[in-house]
Amino acid sequence: MLLIALYAFVAIFAPLIAPYPEAGIAGARYLPWAAPHWLGTDALGRDVLSRLIYGARNTVGIALLTTILAFVLGATLGLLAATLGGWFDTFSARLVDVLMAIPSLIFALLILTISGTSAMALVLVIAVLDSTRVYRLSRAVAQDILTMDYIEVARMRGEGLGWIVRREVLPNAGAPLTAEFGLRFCFVFLFISALSFLGLGLQPPTADWGSMVRESAKLIAFANFASWQAATFGLAPLLPAGAIALLTVAVNLVVDWILHLSSGLKE
Repeated sequence: MLLIALYAFVAIFAPLIAPYPEAGIAGARYLPWAAPHWLGTDALGRDVLSRLIYGARNTVGIALLTTILAFVLGATLGLLAATLGGWFDTFSARLVDVLMAIPSLIFALLILTISGTSAMALVLVIAVLDSTRVYRLSRAVAQDILTMDYIEVARMRGEGLGWIVRREVLPNAGAPLTAEFGLRFCFVFLFISALSFLGLGLQPPTADWGSMVRESAKLIAFANFASWQAATFGLAPLLPAGAIALLTVAVNLVVDWILHLSSGLKE
């Protein structure tokens, strides 16, 4: 939780923390790790530390927005399908099956190639693809809850559909959906980074950790580990990759903790 809070703090206050502008030329190309460029500069002379800080705002912010949109779309359709049943349940389930049958990465590459690689297109495409997983989980959880006796009692009292979903289904589905939100965020976060690495994610000059790995990966071949300054070239792609990995591990640990609490198990 402290790691997630640190990432959130850096993302929110990036303009105040970063020593240089996001896309500003701060010095010569490929400067070593030394003051005032503590993590050196890239191929265009931009400060790597500043771009890492701004990358937290761009990469994590886009991933969070996409996950929220995917959850709103998938959970709403899943709860409605389980509650209404009938033709709506059948139609939505078959539509989700079709979308899930297509490999997500290939489908995203195809759509983004056609529609363009703007941030809005990236968010919408990944949100729609990821909402199918949320739909399946929310529908299955809601179907289990709707078979309980207290649901029948609520229906016999004359409660409406909205009241049942809001007061009975959602509170009891909160724990698994919260855990799924954390997992979905990790998958979306890694998916956006993968698309950026392939050149179809956030576009330059926007700082993004996936594209930073791609831009600095070629420097590994020029690293000379006999000299510390030359060795930093080999470490350059590990910085954004490590930032991606560390946040993913932190979110997964929090998700495991939530599942442990919601399961009622004791140490």
